[in-house]
Amino acid sequence: MVLNCQCLFANVGIVNMKNSFLLMSLYAVIISLICINVGNAQSSDEFESQWHHWRGPDVTGVSATAQPPLEWSESKNIQWKVPVEGEGGSTPIIWKDKVFLLTAIKTDKLDASIPNPEDQPKRNFFDIKTPNAFHQFVVICLDRHSGKELWRRVADERIPHEGHHGDNDFASASPTTDGKRLYCWFGSAGLYCFDLDGKQLWQRDLGKAFVGSSLGEGCSPVIHDGKLVVVRDHSKQSTISVLDAKTGKTIWEKNRDEPNAWATPRVIQYEGKTQVITAASNEIRSYDLANGDVIWRCRGLTGNVIPCPVTQGGVVYCMSGYEGFSLLALEISRTGDITDTDAVVWKKKQGTPYIPSPLLYEGMLYFSQSNRNILTCLDATTGTEILSRTRLPELSNIYASPVGAQNRIYLTGRNGKTVVLNRTDKIDVLAVNQLDERIDSSPALVGKQLFLRGEQSLYCISGDQ
Repeated sequence: MVLNCQCLFANVGIVNMKNSFLLMSLYAVIISLICINVGNAQSSDEFESQWHHWRGPDVTGVSATAQPPLEWSESKNIQWKVPVEGEGGSTPIIWKDKVFLLTAIKTDKLDASIPNPEDQPKRNFFDIKTPNAFHQFVVICLDRHSGKELWRRVADERIPHEGHHGDNDFASASPTTDGKRLYCWFGSAGLYCFDLDGKQLWQRDLGKAFVGSSLGEGCSPVIHDGKLVVVRDHSKQSTISVLDAKTGKTIWEKNRDEPNAWATPRVIQYEGKTQVITAASNEIRSYDLANGDVIWRCRGLTGNVIPCPVTQGGVVYCMSGYEGFSLLALEISRTGDITDTDAVVWKKKQGTPYIPSPLLYEGMLYFSQSNRNILTCLDATTGTEILSRTRLPELSNIYASPVGAQNRIYLTGRNGKTVVLNRTDKIDVLAVNQLDERIDSSPALVGKQLFLRGEQSLYCISGDQ
């Protein structure tokens, strides 16, 4: 029935952009009614009001319940602002009255057997050195309403085995929760599980990843139905692992023929089977969550894949923007190699992002070109352009992924500015908000609050102030 509806709307004929927007909104409503069994089984009413994953409750960047503020500055609508020691590009997550975030703190403790970085020879393209300082890998829990620190845990203290790009860090993977346990992934520094009061329940060392050119790690873990999914694509043996969320024991693990990639997987239930969809440079793959069997695969993305896949109905949207542009809309009901088949609903070869993930908001697919302030919006059903590579005001470089709520789009640049757009078929700027710190992390939305992690601080922004 989903596919029949897609064909119906594709064949109606689009008279103008206004009609396209109306048709798309109607389609999104119909899809939500006829595909109740599609999507993440965890998306209950309780999850809909949280931000338990770095891309929100439905892994689209959208909150259907949040009412974030429209305007703010360093002196306006700041409910609280707290300093965060160390470095971490990961997005904070929120569960009920608690905010969780990760950071890596460089200490003064050195290993004398490792030369100082400035004395090391060049070993890679970016001249990234091997650290000789111990780092603390830290989990922090804050009170959502006051910013007061409730607890912190040093998950580990060690010298990282390799460095990272200047725009990356050792705490770039976001934590996640199922409402019972908190899962914190520091890559080669280990995987740690805590209860929500800070008691460590288990930990796992999944071995070292060796990222090409020492760019650093960054793929976030995903929790679904008692199973924790971890993807590691790097220059040696890439893997996908599924662990028992309660114990940390491996349920299955598969080797992957993939070079560097950082895309967080999308886990989705469809037609009675749970798929783990991974976007990567050689192939997009769908694994059966139960046993690791590959359900389908497709080639067509560029290298160094970072954006997280998003889904609508029976279609997944995967994209990349390094050394070329690629966007594939794929039917997830297929099996086998679907490259260049009619399972590719539509595709694009321009304007796709390198670092930011897309925003899928009621049938409208938003994304920026590379890391630039050039925005595209497509009808997710047909691929028809609603906005074609349109330059955004006030922003320049963008690393953070866009988020949406209350029929608004929030886009944050590295210059600390957030442009708020009306969700419509044109660029309609509602507000431009400035903070004083560089921002690479994606925003999080809960209730009337918006959380932004700057280079040095975590901001809680609320229109109630």
